[in-house]
Amino acid sequence: MTKRMLVGVIVGVHGVKGLVRVKAFVDDEATLETLGPLSDEDGRRSFRLAVRNRVKGVVLCAIEGISDRTAAEALKGTRLFLDRALLPRETLDEDEFFLGDLVGLSVRRTDGSVLGRIAAVPDYGAGVLLDVLLADGRRSVVLPFTRAVVPVVDLKAGHVVVDPPPGLLDEGARAPLDDEGAPAPLAEDHP
Repeated sequence: MTKRMLVGVIVGVHGVKGLVRVKAFVDDEATLETLGPLSDEDGRRSFRLAVRNRVKGVVLCAIEGISDRTAAEALKGTRLFLDRALLPRETLDEDEFFLGDLVGLSVRRTDGSVLGRIAAVPDYGAGVLLDVLLADGRRSVVLPFTRAVVPVVDLKAGHVVVDPPPGLLDEGARAPLDDEGAPAPLAEDHP
């Protein structure tokens, strides 16, 4: 399991006083300033952010030591990481987890056979996905992270169980269709 989690990326600047625009990958943007210093990808630079505002899908932040537009522009594209040890696990219920905890888990089908390993857990805006590197190591598949497709998440055992609808993994098979010929909806999402 990786020791750091990607929590945001600096996507631009705002104004002339050094504010940066951060695309946050956390539900609570206050995390960017409350859980301790963030670091860049290689861990060499540390950043203390102060959230100032939310505008058009990004968070405006001041960074300690950055006070002008030029210095802020130099940070554009910087990915921001948080040490996993700083995450507030005591606030989680027994059946809750951080999505980053899924990376690296084994993926099994309902019959017990190993499908592969979770390589990433992206969310492009339409819902959380599991990027699964197949056991053959040659390709990956993307599965929706819903209760219907992923009925079991067992962090202690180190695996998830998947039950994908027909056609999602098997070439030539067709996904179920509704009465109008559209793909049938999946069951409710995970919380």
